Amino acid sequence: MKLHYYEETDSLYVELLDRPSAETLEIADGLNVDLDANGGVVGFDIDQASTRLDLTTLETTALPLRATRAG
Repeated sequence: MKLHYYEETDSLYVELLDRPSAETLEIADGLNVDLDANGGVVGFDIDQASTRLDLTTLETTALPLRATRAG
């Protein structure tokens, strides 16, 4: 899973799988879900992320992580 923040558009993309998306559905105002060719969820796009979320802290709880990276 990867988090991508795009400052120029103030959007946060939560990439769940490294697969191309085949379809995007708006499931709520400013919240889109990307689906692969089989209908599986690839990721979520959150518009106006800095006004909807606290982007200053990232916390994980009990994830079976093998590696973490910050960029």
